[in-house]
Amino acid sequence: MRSSYSEDDVILLLKDITGQVEPQPTIEREKLIQAGKHYSEMLPIEYVPSEKYMQVYKEALKCYSKPVAEAVVKLGDKIISTKGKNVVLVSLARAGIPIGILVKRYIKEKYNISPVHYSISIIRGRGIDGNAMKYMLSRHEAKDLLFVDGWIGKGAILNELKKDLKAYEGVSSDIAVIADPANVTELCGTHEDILIPSSCLNSTVSGLISRTFLRDDIIGENDFHGAVYYEELKDSDLSYEFIDEIEKKFKDIIIKDDEKKIEGHGIEEVREIGKQFEIDDINLIKPGIGETTRVLLRRVPWKVLIDKKYIGDSSIAHIIRLAKEKNVKIEYYPLKHYKTCGIIKKFSDA
Repeated sequence: MRSSYSEDDVILLLKDITGQVEPQPTIEREKLIQAGKHYSEMLPIEYVPSEKYMQVYKEALKCYSKPVAEAVVKLGDKIISTKGKNVVLVSLARAGIPIGILVKRYIKEKYNISPVHYSISIIRGRGIDGNAMKYMLSRHEAKDLLFVDGWIGKGAILNELKKDLKAYEGVSSDIAVIADPANVTELCGTHEDILIPSSCLNSTVSGLISRTFLRDDIIGENDFHGAVYYEELKDSDLSYEFIDEIEKKFKDIIIKDDEKKIEGHGIEEVREIGKQFEIDDINLIKPGIGETTRVLLRRVPWKVLIDKKYIGDSSIAHIIRLAKEKNVKIEYYPLKHYKTCGIIKKFSDA
């Protein structure tokens, strides 16, 4: 599939469905999702950032490129020590793609090897792209595949991977991520809920591609899952600016092993939030900076929870900005594993 990334950085195992799907307004999609239509059968209209929001993004990139670079360095070293030098990186489209590229570049810089890097689709409730799996397994050893994503919110995609990969003998369901505040994997750069600036934007920081799509009338039995290429956004493309800004910090990183890990798992906290706010469906609760940002960018938010400790913290400035733009209520609430949590409106309220 086309993207604004070079094939040296990533091979996208996706079907180009540009022009075949009409994007739908957020509120219309949300009502359909909560009425039972699967989110992967529709595409959202991409959020066009305001000038003020872009200023916040630029500031976030400046402030957080070094912590993200540090997490990439830690993750890259863990990957080589765990998987060895024949590792094949498989990023989960689309949030995992820039992370996979950064990990590949770090491994090349430090270890002088250039791992193959694919990106494939996995969809909650629909599973992993079986045709993409067949493609990779016809070319590589099962034990060498390693899945890469940006962050773990509460662990839904990890659970999806564990379930789906039982069908593929020898393929590990481990997932390598920059940030794991949910505390479910050791293959992470940090357990802190850090801001990964790429989470602040959509396609313009992800190679100009949409989120992935799966519907029988467009995706055939032998096709990869689909995505749209937004060529009309090429003048706003920041995909390589993001990667280059973080990559240039690799050389400055000195690893210190002093991270404090919070006991317990994020999912327990999510269930507690569900009880507190009388939300039966935990899919409506999206914890962590990355997931809260996604709720504000492409769902219909009910409210945003922020831990009081982070009032004024620059890592959540973009969340405050988006919530103001979209007139979403912010509530200060004690969180243990996360700095923020986005809650989607129930259909009856949407």
